[in-house]
Amino acid sequence: MRRIIDLSTPIKSGHFRWPVERKLLRSHEGGDGLQATWVGWGLHGFTHMDTPRHFNPEGFSTDAVSLDMVVGEAAVVDISGLGPEAAITEEAIAAAGGHVREGDIVLMRARWDTVESIDRPEFWTRAPYMTREACEWLLARKIKAIAFDFPQDYCIRDYVSGARKPALEENTTHITLLWNGVLMFEYLCNMSEISQQRPLFVGLPLMIPDRDGAPARVIVIEED
Repeated sequence: MRRIIDLSTPIKSGHFRWPVERKLLRSHEGGDGLQATWVGWGLHGFTHMDTPRHFNPEGFSTDAVSLDMVVGEAAVVDISGLGPEAAITEEAIAAAGGHVREGDIVLMRARWDTVESIDRPEFWTRAPYMTREACEWLLARKIKAIAFDFPQDYCIRDYVSGARKPALEENTTHITLLWNGVLMFEYLCNMSEISQQRPLFVGLPLMIPDRDGAPARVIVIEED
C-alpha cells in the first residue's frame, strides 16, 4: 500500500517573521463573476528550496535544478532524542545516519514542529542546530540534497531576535553544504509521521528562473 505524507508548511498570513501579502484581484462579491487572488512573500519563507546561489555568488541557480536532483531515495536521520538547544555533532549524526548513501536526500528529523510552533519565537530560539563537523560528515558522503524540520543554523536565532548580524561563516549548513552544491529544503513539518527509514522524497520547487531559491511542495512516499 502506498502512503503519501505532506511535509510542507502552510503559507499563512500573519506570520511574525515572514509577511505574506494577499489581495483579491477579482471577487464574486465585487460582481466579477469569479475570484482571483494575488499572493506575495519572500522566496525563503515557509517550505522552500535553497540553491547554492543563495550564498555562493558563483553557485548555480534554480535554472540548473533538474527533477532528478529533487526527487529520489531519502535517508531519514532522526536526531529528535537530542532535544532543544542541542548541538548536532559529528558523533551524533554518524550514529543516526549509518544508512546514508551517496546520492541520497537526507531528511534531518528533529520532530521540532511537535515541540514548538513555527509561529512562535521559541521555534527559532530553542532549536537544535548543526555543527560544521556534522555537515562535513554529510558532505563527505556525497549527498545530493538535505531537508530540515528545524532552523538548522545556530545563528538563525540572532537573525530572528535582531540581537546582532551574524558573520557569513556562521551560517554553517549554508556555507558547508549549500555552497558546495548540496540543495537544501528548509522548514518542513510532519516528519514524525514518516515510518520508514528510506522513503521516496519528492520536493518540487516552483519554476522561477535564475533565482537563489523557490517555494516548494514537499512530500515523501512510503511503499509497503
